[in-house]
Amino acid sequence: MKQEKLKFVLRGTLIHAPAVGVVEILENALVAVDNRGQISAVTSPGSPDYAALEQAATQAGKLERLAPQEYLLPGLVDTHVHAPQWPQLGKALDRPLDEWLQQYTFPLEARYADAEFAERIYQHLVHTLIANGTTTALYYATIHLESSVRLAEICLEQGQRALVGKVAMDNPDQCPEYYRDASAGQALEDTERFLEQVPDMPGNADGLVRPVITPRFIPACTDELLRGLGELAQRSGCHVQTHCSEGDWEHGYVLERHGKTDTCSLDDFGLLTARTVLAHCDFINESDMGIIKGAQTGISHCPLSNLYFANAVFPARQALDRGLQVGLGTDIAGGANPGILHNCQMAVTASRAREDGVNPDLPPATRGTPGTRIDFREAFWMATAGGGEALGLKVGKFVKDYAFDAIVVDTQAPDSNLIVREDLDEGDDILQKIIYNADRSNIKRVWVQGKLIKS
Repeated sequence: MKQEKLKFVLRGTLIHAPAVGVVEILENALVAVDNRGQISAVTSPGSPDYAALEQAATQAGKLERLAPQEYLLPGLVDTHVHAPQWPQLGKALDRPLDEWLQQYTFPLEARYADAEFAERIYQHLVHTLIANGTTTALYYATIHLESSVRLAEICLEQGQRALVGKVAMDNPDQCPEYYRDASAGQALEDTERFLEQVPDMPGNADGLVRPVITPRFIPACTDELLRGLGELAQRSGCHVQTHCSEGDWEHGYVLERHGKTDTCSLDDFGLLTARTVLAHCDFINESDMGIIKGAQTGISHCPLSNLYFANAVFPARQALDRGLQVGLGTDIAGGANPGILHNCQMAVTASRAREDGVNPDLPPATRGTPGTRIDFREAFWMATAGGGEALGLKVGKFVKDYAFDAIVVDTQAPDSNLIVREDLDEGDDILQKIIYNADRSNIKRVWVQGKLIKS
């Protein structure tokens, strides 16, 4: 690589998941990052290019070395965040979903008509997610155009890769009068304005932050609005996000209203595209999986929130085995932890509960659903490369021409629960310990598109 195109070279131990269920650990590897923030080379000791690249970077003053207790991981991808619900984190989790929305969530989200309130909350949220290693986030905002655009601006200002949606919801049967779009026409008009404003934000020429078409979920939207948003999705090619078969109430509501599953309904409205991400999908069946795969639509698996609100466990093993694109989501605030690493733990835990069963009154042979567990390898994939694939972004791997979105995990950070010993731990033992015990204090540095945004 020509030195003038070289931004820096990082030397250290890299851990990533190049494929589902595969963990690759590259010790003393060199990852070269160009001036666009793209990975231009990943070189291991023994490669004929290794010594020359290390020497060139050293002479140019562009070689950075990780300490022995530090590990470079791809940046974490959160495929489902309700940004305005940040103040609600850890609150009212004992209530059913429909009550949680009507009594707690909608009154809170209505407050984002206040630009000053939105500014304070969104600044704190984005900062916190970056501190937890989230380099890419897919956000729901609210129905308010001004504060939704401001969320996109804050992501850009803080350097986080983000996809942001102004929520569309107009159904008077399910949305309170104080918090809904005035009409389907108004919701569509505001969505189109949002799609125009985000790409034109100053400093966003490279598309670090992108707009998303966001029907909240079928119960919150009239058929007129769903149809219009589907036409807009087909016409614009923008990303789409919505909820799909999350829990018994929402899944049953759509079956009663449309006589078909969420997946079929969303497909009929033109909302399933290769740039769509469906949150939850706990009750999807084999036919739904076929439709989702055929559309190349992504899924956001939100294991922690599902334990509270879905009354079911997403069939992650089956979805991955069928080749569906699955990422992980915190589902703030339905998920009461902002860390994607924590949701890696919960994804494994939920799958174990699904496979083994939890009712001690049943015999072991009939207690669970055999062959449905995942392990830390699949969870790590979903948290990184899988999330990138679900969003259609080249992030989450240490591969040439991928964006250099990365985090440094310091296994010797003070006051942390993580303990790694050279004489006891090797190979993917270290990754398992990071997944199960690392927290915000261990995440020492964060890059997005080659730019250091936390140090």
